[in-house]
Amino acid sequence: MPMLDLRSQAVRRNPAEMLKHLQSFELDLKFSAGIWFFSPAHSRFHAKYQPDRSIEERLDIAATLADHGLGALEAHYPNEINEDNADLWESFSRDTGIRLLTVIPLLFWDEQFEWGSLSNPLKEPRRNAIERTKGALRMNRQLDTDFAVVWPGIDGYENPFGVNFAAMRDRFAEGLAEAMDAEPGVRIAFEPKPYEPRGRILFGTTPEGVLLGQQVESMLKASENRRLLGEGHKLVCMNPEVGHVLMGFEDLAYAFSWPLSEGRLAHSHWNSQPLGNYDQDLNVSVLSPEQTEALLYTMKMHGYTGYFGIDINPERMPVEIGLRNSMDAIRAANDRINNVDHEAILYSHEHPDKARGWLEAHLIRARAGDAQQLRPLKRPL
Repeated sequence: MPMLDLRSQAVRRNPAEMLKHLQSFELDLKFSAGIWFFSPAHSRFHAKYQPDRSIEERLDIAATLADHGLGALEAHYPNEINEDNADLWESFSRDTGIRLLTVIPLLFWDEQFEWGSLSNPLKEPRRNAIERTKGALRMNRQLDTDFAVVWPGIDGYENPFGVNFAAMRDRFAEGLAEAMDAEPGVRIAFEPKPYEPRGRILFGTTPEGVLLGQQVESMLKASENRRLLGEGHKLVCMNPEVGHVLMGFEDLAYAFSWPLSEGRLAHSHWNSQPLGNYDQDLNVSVLSPEQTEALLYTMKMHGYTGYFGIDINPERMPVEIGLRNSMDAIRAANDRINNVDHEAILYSHEHPDKARGWLEAHLIRARAGDAQQLRPLKRPL
């Protein structure tokens, strides 16, 4: 599959152009899901509430969700997908129409990565992390995916005293660049997270992910990578996760606007999460549905055309119910944002002195089951 063109995300529009765009463009709600949460995760605090499932059993569940809109799956290399079971994944895709969207290098689980993966100061585990990343990128090429998500969950620190932060960041960026030059033309979708499992994780916020992309791209040497960069494509893009963004006390719409404004939003992971706290991976819009709406509207403004990846941990319900609820929550929020008064919203932002409180009142009515019970609202135009 040719590299997806994300450059239009970065287009700047004046108010008239934005209004025309909002009135004509609708988000294409294509859904993917991580195969990892189809089997219960380990917990420090309680036994698993559901039985462990093999990859085959997980794929059987996924197949039942095709009619509800599940169009793609995501998997880690080498524990969930590898050279030995690639045929299983390919036959599953042929039989169900559910494609493999990304192969993710597993860089956080192994004992060898105790002190980090690509940023590890010890040569042997760092070399192993680079080679694993190369292997994952190779499988992405072989299986015709859209990108490789990279999450540096174990690259970080707890005690900040005396840490050579610049050296840690450089090792990570240089290792990623080496892997990308070994498999040129495979796009990265970097996923920040501020903490957990490490006390602090490298490149933990959304703007830091943008900075990492710029840094790694400046290091790439392979002719194919240089050609793509020369044409204005971004190769180190992003996959922000709603829960991770909120753990860092970022605002969803503003945070996602950073990669969007550079044409770097390759993918998005969806769930819900209280501000800060541990990573809960709740179903989409269980908390703060207004943040879901604001984020979708920003993505609509930038013309996002990628998948909406569901990344949840449905401990107390069957995974298929959690997925259906999450996909429906995004559909419902998208329906609400498509039916707001785009012209008046843009006017309220361009003329805030003449529309005091109007947007808040308009959104109250957009969320009401019966807006007729509320007083009529005069448009600010």
